[in-house]
Amino acid sequence: MFLTLALLRKGIPGKQWIGKYRRPRPITWQMKRNTVKQLEREAENEYWLSRAYMSAEQELGHAAARRRRMWESIREERFVARFPEHKRLDDHLSHLNTTKTWSS
Repeated sequence: MFLTLALLRKGIPGKQWIGKYRRPRPITWQMKRNTVKQLEREAENEYWLSRAYMSAEQELGHAAARRRRMWESIREERFVARFPEHKRLDDHLSHLNTTKTWSS
């Protein structure tokens, strides 16, 4: 159908790169090369994902210690965030020392 329209009409109506009757892009060797590279990359990823690194028994509790450490650090941060920093009495009363000089 597109060939018939292209042969019988003078040109492509409207914008030539968008729409229902758009001009087809020519396939270049770079496009083919990029597609092949992407498919090879996907195949390699599929290959490595299909092979398990650990057995099911090893995988069962392998990250429990790391998760416990992370949870303890998060809990510690939350606990510290609830309480303000320690302040000394000098910090609270320092505004009263307006007339104090070196000599007195």
